[in-house]
Formats: sequence, C-alpha cells, structure tokens
Amino acid sequence: MTRILAYRFSAFGDVAMTAPVFREFLEQNPDVEIVMVSRSNFEALFADIPNVIFKGINLDDYKGIFGLRRLANELIKEFKPDLVANLHDVIRTKILDRIYRRRGLKVFKINKGKEEKEHLTDVWNLNKVQLKKTVERYADVFREMGFPVKLSHQLRPKSIDKSGIGFAPFAQHQGKMLPLEKSYELVRILAKKYTIYFFGGGKSETETLEKWEMEIPNTFSLSGKLSLSQELDKISELELMISMDSANMHLASLVGTRCISVWGSTHPYAGFLGFGQSEDDVVQVKDLTCRPCSVFGDKECYRGDWACLEELDIQKIIDKVL
Repeated sequence: MTRILAYRFSAFGDVAMTAPVFREFLEQNPDVEIVMVSRSNFEALFADIPNVIFKGINLDDYKGIFGLRRLANELIKEFKPDLVANLHDVIRTKILDRIYRRRGLKVFKINKGKEEKEHLTDVWNLNKVQLKKTVERYADVFREMGFPVKLSHQLRPKSIDKSGIGFAPFAQHQGKMLPLEKSYELVRILAKKYTIYFFGGGKSETETLEKWEMEIPNTFSLSGKLSLSQELDKISELELMISMDSANMHLASLVGTRCISVWGSTHPYAGFLGFGQSEDDVVQVKDLTCRPCSVFGDKECYRGDWACLEELDIQKIIDKVL
C-alpha cells in the first residue's frame, strides 16, 4: 500500500474540489491511500471516500517556520508517507515541501497555471479560451507520481429520491454575487412552483434568508442550522441547486446534484466549474469583452458598474429550471 500525504488548507470550494478527484483516483488505484491534511472543519467532505484518512489541523497552532517544521515532523511520525502531494502551492506549503525534500521524500505539486490565468483575466485580451479544469490539475499531481488517473467528469447522485430546489445567493466576493434584489425576485417566481431551500452561513446571511423565508411562501431557510455533513445530505436530496460560482456548486458536485451556476466577473474558462456540472447550466452575460476580469471574483469592477451581474437577466436561470 502506497501512502500519499496530501495538503490543501483553503479555500473551502478548492478543498471540496479535491474530493471527487480522490474518489476516482483511489478507485482506479486501490493499492493507494491518501492522508488529506486540511482545516478541521472540512472533514465531512471526505467522510465517505474509502482509503482517505483525514487529518484536521488548526493552522494557528503551527505559525511560522518553526511551527511548520513541527507540523511536518508530526505528520511524518504519525503517517510515515511514501510520497507528498502539495495541492495548494502557497508560501506555507512551499516551506513544508522543502522540509519533506530534506527528509528524503519525493514531493509533487500542483501547477496552478498562474500565467495563463493572468492572461485570461486581462481585460484587454479579447481571445478568451478554456483553460485546464482545476480537477484535472489536481489529477495531474498523481499522474506525475506515475499513477494512471482518468476522470469521468460525471455526477454520481448520492440519493435516488430528489425533490425541491436549493438556492445559495451569497458568495465571498461581490464579483461573484447576483444583486440580492434579483435573487429575491428569482425566488419569488420559482417558489410558486417549487419548494425552495436557502443555504448560507454567518449572521447577516442568516438574517437575510430568514427574512425572505417569512416573506415568500414555500421557502425554508437552512442557513446556520446544519452541520457540513447535514448540509451535504440535504443537497444530495435536492432535484437541483442554484448557486453563484461558490463553494455550494462544489458541494452539489460532491453529492451528485445538478447545479445551475451564476458567473459574474469570474468565468468557467478559468477551470473552476464544479466536477461533473454541465456547461449548459452556466448562466452568464456572454457579450462583455472585459469578462473574466478576475479568477476569484475579488477585484473591483474595471468599468465601475458591475455589468456582468447587473445586466444578467434572471429569466435565463428560470428557463434552465423549468
């Protein structure tokens, strides 16, 4: 049994994207075991994948070079890995890589395609092309180790009986989020025909969604009420998820639920469409030459008017649902 030590500490959506890759890689390589090191609260993402050992850590316990050296030593002592997979490639993980190499371990790291992504998000670049999918970039790390991996890019429904629509109107950055008045109107229309379940987190999101629940019949807010494993179970039972380009799209992929995704300043071309999700379910304003201007949606609007979201017609989403 070959044991691979893998790490990816953030963000939530990026960590979620590793899970379907692990599942298919391990099915095709049953003599391999992965120790996944990440933030403790991400454990439920990997709960039902055979041959994955999840090691949750609190990064605040391992600050600075000395803290990372202690973490590296603890992981070697506990798991005795044969190979190391850096699925993050940031300063923190580069330091871990160096420590492991000095200890004689072979380290393989993700190629995030930074230059390609910078070119893609240059507002003066009018020749936008699809870049390699992030899940394939994760798989490449294992391929580089010498393992065969062929990703199916197919959803695997976890539940057979599905009903209701999930709606996650929030995202970490403004550039990814449909204006709330548009989201409200969308829900008001869809709730006439379907039961809608709201997903969110944090105090202000929960307050907004509970207000919507009171004002719009046939809606239920689950914001702040579920653990991550309960949230995954609920999403698996939905007929459909509607999400921004956010973690909820990746949670839907993880449990095999179709997701209609809304994209503003970001674009599926950057490679972050959910595993197994259809490009036909992408909703975006296509005729803006400045899109995408950001890989993560964290930049200020170049034009100043957020046209990529303000001009998005919610009828496009309704048409895909009905």
